[in-house]
Amino acid sequence: MTLEQEVEFTFARSSGPGGQNVNKVNSKAVLRWNPLESQCISLANIPRLLRIAGSHCTTENEIIIMSDRFRDQLRNKEDCLEKLRAMIETTSRPPKPRKKTKPSRSSVRQKHESKRKHSQKKAARRGSYED
Repeated sequence: MTLEQEVEFTFARSSGPGGQNVNKVNSKAVLRWNPLESQCISLANIPRLLRIAGSHCTTENEIIIMSDRFRDQLRNKEDCLEKLRAMIETTSRPPKPRKKTKPSRSSVRQKHESKRKHSQKKAARRGSYED
């Protein structure tokens, strides 16, 4: 089963470009897809996909993507599919492991020098208050 067969589309009035046509034509495309019931994505990638989807994900783990960039329904539909494919593509590549780094010797020296100057400035403010 392909991705196009698994998704469900609904259409609504668009707030995007189209002039007076916006009030008459349902050109906004709304894509709904449930990755848990999908055969297009592996089970291992689903939690990562739901995390990447973020606000596009409902409480039932259904992904909703909208598009009203274009004036016609077909191009908005293709735009929704492209956005979904991009999300799936992102999850198929494993994230790069983080490399631990240390601050350079000069940055450590600058930090200590700055702290020392700040300490001297405050120490200079403390004076003997003998009356």
